[in-house]
Amino acid sequence: MEVKKYKLLLVNPVNHLAKGFVCDPSTSYMPLGLGIIAALTPDHWEIEFVDESFEEFTFRPADLIGLTAFTANAVRAYEIAAMYREKGIHTVMGGIHASMMTDEVREYVDTVISGEAETVWPVFLKDFEAGTPKVHYDGGVTPVELIPKVRREIFHYPYVYDLIQTSRGCPMGCDFCSVTQLCGKQYRERPVEDVLDELEEMERPMLFIVDDHLVNNTRHARQRAIRLFKGMVERGMKKLWFGQASINFADDDEVLHWAAKSGCTLILLGIEAETKQALTDMKKRLNLKRGVDSYEIGMKRIHKHGIAVLGAMIFGMESDGKADLFARRDFILRSGMDAIQSSIMTPLPGTGLYYRMKAENKIVLNNFPNDWQHYHFMHATIGTSKMSRQELEKTMRDVWWSMYNKDNIRKMMFKTLWRTRNFKAAYWVYGTNHNYGRIVLESEINDKPDGLNRNMEFNSGKRSLYLKLTDYVLMLFYAISWNKMKERMTGRYVPARK
Repeated sequence: MEVKKYKLLLVNPVNHLAKGFVCDPSTSYMPLGLGIIAALTPDHWEIEFVDESFEEFTFRPADLIGLTAFTANAVRAYEIAAMYREKGIHTVMGGIHASMMTDEVREYVDTVISGEAETVWPVFLKDFEAGTPKVHYDGGVTPVELIPKVRREIFHYPYVYDLIQTSRGCPMGCDFCSVTQLCGKQYRERPVEDVLDELEEMERPMLFIVDDHLVNNTRHARQRAIRLFKGMVERGMKKLWFGQASINFADDDEVLHWAAKSGCTLILLGIEAETKQALTDMKKRLNLKRGVDSYEIGMKRIHKHGIAVLGAMIFGMESDGKADLFARRDFILRSGMDAIQSSIMTPLPGTGLYYRMKAENKIVLNNFPNDWQHYHFMHATIGTSKMSRQELEKTMRDVWWSMYNKDNIRKMMFKTLWRTRNFKAAYWVYGTNHNYGRIVLESEINDKPDGLNRNMEFNSGKRSLYLKLTDYVLMLFYAISWNKMKERMTGRYVPARK
């Protein structure tokens, strides 16, 4: 008996109000979750994938359309779903927003998948083929042995990075983060050999390890990290990679040694704030326990191995006033961070912060779902105990410009080169700070005489003496080392075939 053929259309929507990470090709990341959905889909389904990071979605025929979305992209997902529901084509949505706001999402799609999809996606497809799809499937937390390899051939766009997840779950439970709500507190580790096998199938020279907490707070986790990084070296993988970690990443010199040997060039550390009060506001328990003094020590240990630090910092905690924001800026600039990820505290659905702010009627932008478009960390959706939402947003423009102006970006790059003695790390930091500057100052990048160009310089053409003098140094850097890095970062680097 011939099996009926179906077509599944998978879509990664993009917020049209603020592009965010999509503003640069080097920060347009493949949606790993859709690659897992593709891996779980039987062979009698044809799969087409559209990523709005690279092309605006237009209607195309399908039997089933699958959507994923962060909170800031949810409205666009609803718009795409509406195109298909009008024609009677079934729509299904999963991901973090669908998991945290399931009742809302039900109003805009035919089926909602909450939690992790591995155990329920095959069930949903069988029900769909039988003509009896349910409105809601809850996958909960997936046993680690059921997590499949990502089906990567669907990712046909020119992504700079390959992405891989080696573990799920985060025990931290920070007040502003929904990861623990989605993936649970238990740290679930994929077998190292399975991860290495999947890594060997990847051809892009740049890698992002997307684990929310790369090395857990146990000796076992440190030994596992060493086996993973050492395995990458032993298998001859020549990749440059970055990942996300807590400050405990710096605790073990052997971990750092093998991370660097395996290609780790940049690590994002969840630092968030520099005062006990601010850390208490967000329930950042690990950092509180270790103390703010541990930051500098940890960053120096990381730098010693040639790895640069991307510090994740948050502004607009409940106790923050204007002076606190500038004090945090000053701390960042003298702290030893090489690149800066700075965001405005945002009450994302599913977080303790969201439920508390909602109960206290402190969420100002609350015309949902439309206002979800503003929940991208560059727009103030709440105020603080000392500042209105508008005052917070205005102050952040000044803070961001003082950190991401071209002179400071270049000075930070030279400091990175001095700390790490690593030309690749210095280039990565230089590009990363440009990218974050373009993201947070997106509204300032325009063709007006007083606007900024994408190189984070004024359109007027006026440049400081510092920039003019250091231009010659950068020309030398490109000649020595940076041209190949530029090719990697823009997706033009083609690795030699084995």
